[in-house]
Amino acid sequence: MILKRQQLEKNEEKILAPYACKSAKSLGRNYKEKEDENRIAFQRDRDRIIHSKSFRRLQEKTQVFVAYEGDHYRNRLTHTMEVSQISRDVARELGLNEDLAEAIALAHDLGHTPFGHFGEQALNKIMVKFGAPFEHNNQSRRIVELIEKLYPDFPGLNLTKEVIDGLIKHQTAYDQPKTKFETFPHLEAQIVNLADSIAYINHDIDDGLRGKIFEFSDLNKFPLWKKAAAAAKKSHKKELEGGVLRSRVISKLISLMIDDLVKQTEKNIKKYKIRKVEDVKKCKAAVASFSKSFEEEIVKIRDFLMKKFYMSPRIKERMEMGMQTIEKLFEAYFGDTKLLPPKLQHWIETGERRAIVIKDYIAGMTDSYAEREHRKIYGNKGTGVPL
Repeated sequence: MILKRQQLEKNEEKILAPYACKSAKSLGRNYKEKEDENRIAFQRDRDRIIHSKSFRRLQEKTQVFVAYEGDHYRNRLTHTMEVSQISRDVARELGLNEDLAEAIALAHDLGHTPFGHFGEQALNKIMVKFGAPFEHNNQSRRIVELIEKLYPDFPGLNLTKEVIDGLIKHQTAYDQPKTKFETFPHLEAQIVNLADSIAYINHDIDDGLRGKIFEFSDLNKFPLWKKAAAAAKKSHKKELEGGVLRSRVISKLISLMIDDLVKQTEKNIKKYKIRKVEDVKKCKAAVASFSKSFEEEIVKIRDFLMKKFYMSPRIKERMEMGMQTIEKLFEAYFGDTKLLPPKLQHWIETGERRAIVIKDYIAGMTDSYAEREHRKIYGNKGTGVPL
């Protein structure tokens, strides 16, 4: 049996919740296109994102540990894949559109700079002076609407408005500054926001333990961690230790978070009498959420990670080197545009604002490319970035 687009759209109507986004009722794209015979609109979005250059570059962009720390730590691409997996799981349980959630999850970090959030801070500090603050969610939108050039008839990827809305309104606890929107995004986008939090909290615990930034004993003070550890040990007859223990506890912690998110969101749907997509957008509060007590436990772990992991001397030193690399690259390019690729020089010559062009170029770099560019311009002097 071959399922064509029209049958897939009918299946959505039968299976998905009334408040889920349906591809047949999509708000459309900025540039009108003929529908694909085989794929629904959100599947098409997903495929365009995966085949973009910006998506491929995520494999060499820092999550927390930079590439030369080791092969087994998360990078921006593996983080994105974990967010996608969790988003699909939660969307499936709640009767939401998995394909839409997946597309948003895959695109949510396209706008991230090299060197993680420290790189974002460096570019923002620079761009504020030009009246154009840098924020990676806005950059993700800029990439899919303008920067990617893979089609002859339009700039960007021409994604559906549902995916764009999810990118614009993507926020987690670490995103600064917080933007206030007139309406909430659809429920699939809200799920991706929280799946992002679940992913980075758990993989950062994993990476922090693996990198010996902190120990198991540091986490035992958190009831949520202790509950996950007890559940992991109870599930296996053999005594767990080392990397196996770490992975089993983290797996249980992810399961606990997903379970609470699904149950509380279901309660919220009933509480706010959500019947359709517009009810989600006009609701007075986010419909997708953890329970209050669970959120309080998550905040404690998140605060711990901020102090012990993200701001640890080992991580901070490396990331500050990355910040210096970005600052020096911007300084060099702005002072001499001939250091830029010929295509970018042409854009500047034809009226594009110089700072915007340079910002886009640097934001799209991988860690290793930024370091190579820095060495090409400055030699081995300037930032102390490891060779």
